[in-house]
Amino acid sequence: MTEPAEPRPFLPGASDDASETARLFAATDWSATPLGPADHWPRSLRTAVSICLNSRFPMFVWWGEQLVNIYNDAYVPVLGKRHPNAFARPARESWSDIWDVLGPQVETVMRQGRATWNERVLLVMERNGYPEDTWFTWSYSPVQDDQGGIGGLFCACVEETPRVLAERERDRLMREAQDTAHTLRTWFDNAPGFIAVLRGPQLVFEMVNKAYYQLVGHKPLEGKPVWDALPELRDQGFEELLQRVYDSGEPFVGRALPLRVQMEPGGPWTERFVDLVYQPVQDAQGQVAGIFAQGHDVTEQVVAVRALETADRRKDEFLATLAHELRNPLAPIRQAATLAQTASSDPARRDWALDVIQRQAGHMALLLDDLLDISRISRGRLPLRRQHMDLQEAVQAALETVRPLMDRKEHHLRVDIQPGIALFADPIRLAQVLSNLLSNAGKYTDPGGHIELRAQVAGDQLALVVRDDGIGLSPEAQQEIFGMFSQVSNALERAEGGLGIGLALTRALVMLHGGTIEVHSDGPGRGSQFTVRLPLGKETMAPPGEDVPPQPAPAPLGGRSILVADDSPDALETMAALLEMDGHRVRVASDGRQALAAAQAAPPDVAVLDIGMPGLNGYEVARRIRAQPWGADVLLIALTGWGQAEDVERAHAAGFDHHVTKPVDFEALQRLVGGEGAAAG
Repeated sequence: MTEPAEPRPFLPGASDDASETARLFAATDWSATPLGPADHWPRSLRTAVSICLNSRFPMFVWWGEQLVNIYNDAYVPVLGKRHPNAFARPARESWSDIWDVLGPQVETVMRQGRATWNERVLLVMERNGYPEDTWFTWSYSPVQDDQGGIGGLFCACVEETPRVLAERERDRLMREAQDTAHTLRTWFDNAPGFIAVLRGPQLVFEMVNKAYYQLVGHKPLEGKPVWDALPELRDQGFEELLQRVYDSGEPFVGRALPLRVQMEPGGPWTERFVDLVYQPVQDAQGQVAGIFAQGHDVTEQVVAVRALETADRRKDEFLATLAHELRNPLAPIRQAATLAQTASSDPARRDWALDVIQRQAGHMALLLDDLLDISRISRGRLPLRRQHMDLQEAVQAALETVRPLMDRKEHHLRVDIQPGIALFADPIRLAQVLSNLLSNAGKYTDPGGHIELRAQVAGDQLALVVRDDGIGLSPEAQQEIFGMFSQVSNALERAEGGLGIGLALTRALVMLHGGTIEVHSDGPGRGSQFTVRLPLGKETMAPPGEDVPPQPAPAPLGGRSILVADDSPDALETMAALLEMDGHRVRVASDGRQALAAAQAAPPDVAVLDIGMPGLNGYEVARRIRAQPWGADVLLIALTGWGQAEDVERAHAAGFDHHVTKPVDFEALQRLVGGEGAAAG
């Protein structure tokens, strides 16, 4: 038994009682249009056209890539002289004069499938042979084709021009009929700034607007002399200003003037900042009869400007500190290099000089790592390698880091941590938190001071406390201590290096672990206490970051064929020498083209490529290597000073297996060359 055929939407014919556009529809050879024969149209198009042609409300359908126009009789007056030529023609031809308005909305519907809504929009069109202002309310709605895509759009519109013009005329007549004083009062009350009119030598409040009342806490003003209504203004300098304007007839303009007011009846006194003008008002004889006071509350702008100035000052201080901190290790590095090159230096002194270079280079690397960590945290791109660990691991690592500082300043360091405290955390980052807090305590405690590190478990929470008897913190400093680039001004002479980001980084790392950090001090000279609270178990952790398994230890490496490319001769030669010392066969290239030619001549096992090379950059070299039949077998390692998340993604997109930032941790590079370890960056 066959199922009945699906009924098709009604499409009008050319009967005598059919509408004009229905007859036009029936007379159109649709097979000669981009829409093709009407019998083959999508059901959705037939439905939309049927609704349109049988409606008395102005409607149209635009269909297909060319937006073929089908409209009804009610829409004909909108077209004016463009009818009937606009029927079955591309919409853009008919509405070219306003397509700059319609076109983007059409794109929104056809490309994104989102409906639009426009209410009383002004359209300047030439539908009757001359430009005229028209107003329309309309909506474009997407219409799907049989495949589920957007085949066209359906629009219902209303011409608002007569109504808009009528309303404008009505409003004009009403404004002319209104009393001038009433109009002035309306404008006066609703002005965005505060306004008051003071009359006579006693400066009596004659008119006060809403904004002025709001500024002064809605105190009764009108009919009262200014000093009776607002006696608090006398001692703030405004009495002298007003009297000078009244006596001299010269206006006064003030910018960001401080003003203490009660903004609520009986509320606290607050400081606001105002821009204001005192303009003398003259009578018919030209004598000053009062003062027109007008202004704006600019407190938010003043606070914002001060915040920007503070941020700019901190930025300048940070850049100066960064330059200082980078110059500090550069000086001993340069001196040690000179000493190592001196012919008269004995082997022991040369070894000592090399130790200095390595130690100071490590210090510079730590500074850069801190900066990168802050950047990654702020962008949500710093992964945590959390694992079940013993707290003692992080404690011992932190103590090893700060031991030289503690010994040099002869501090008494007491550690009170019971064994066997287990938690789920990143051991390296937790050690970084503890070493930052201990280092901070060591720097700002006088030699021979006392520093304590203790831990306490309460329920599923671990509390880590670092306490010292150092210089302490004022209440203001305690509010700012965790800010970026923050350094307590009265402690700068005690600082022993650093960019002012250590505690900001510490707080960020604690928060990534789902914990909190707070500081307490009884005041300057009375020491400080930092308390870190962390959840113990994995099930209590907030999921702020991605858990990454810990890095494996370096594996024994065998000799491999390695291509190293870098446009810095010193970096190239030292990298090649270190790899050759590990037993690898190393070839070098000083630019991208040389690197590609060397790889093509003898495909390497590993290619370590600098990114910023002349000729061809490292990305392009990697792409071209991957395009070769042998390229899939080459381990590609990007070597660059750019370490943001976008740089890592770009390296992977070019075909690199790993991304390593300069200065290179050679042990990490050894792991990568040996085929172990996660991608760096």
